[in-house]
Amino acid sequence: MQAHRYAIYLAPGEPFRTFGSQWLGRDADTGTALPHPDRPQAWVDAPAHYGLHATLKPPFRLAAGTTAPMLDAAARAFAREQAAFAAPLVLRSLRGFLAWCLDEKSAGARVTHALADACVQAFEPFRAPATAGEVARRKPDQLTAAQRQMLETWGYPYVFDTFKFHITLTGMLAPAEAEAALARLSDDCRTLLQAPLRVDGISVFVQPKAGDDFVVGRHYGFDGGVVDGAGTACLEP
Repeated sequence: MQAHRYAIYLAPGEPFRTFGSQWLGRDADTGTALPHPDRPQAWVDAPAHYGLHATLKPPFRLAAGTTAPMLDAAARAFAREQAAFAAPLVLRSLRGFLAWCLDEKSAGARVTHALADACVQAFEPFRAPATAGEVARRKPDQLTAAQRQMLETWGYPYVFDTFKFHITLTGMLAPAEAEAALARLSDDCRTLLQAPLRVDGISVFVQPKAGDDFVVGRHYGFDGGVVDGAGTACLEP
């Protein structure tokens, strides 16, 4: 069964996974709703749709001549070539939403950027060209020249030099909402962010049908381990 779209994401491990999934109110591994903190649902509607993740290769439709099993095999092979590392995170506002971002002064930031760059290039053969509608949804008139160039070349405005690693925790917020959400998350994440994120795998997320929430297809560990998620069938013949 082929999915509508696929994406290569970094799915945070513990303790970030449990906190982030509960904050969003959805477990991307199983696709099930979770009890969530007492916070406005509107804060998390947008990121909950995609599941807790950091984007490495943005969502794409499969290119002609490629298949889901081919993508699965490529993800396994790519992961086995990587080595685990640690990346300290900080809570920040980014383009109007809140996210866990890299501590750019850390050595882990450089390695993370390199991993994202490698993913964009390695999985590009699987990406079907963006349609006119997909390009329009990115609002190219509001992008910088560099971002428009990335959109034209790679189908997404935030890759390579315009890329900023982030694990999205809210949607776009008005100033008053952003201030309240930042205060809440700063308090809740204080202890959590004292330890770095361990990056030891990549994941293929799938959107089974247009409009569906994204779920995990498979996690691919850098040690060769593979863990199935709710969307496993979308990676098989």
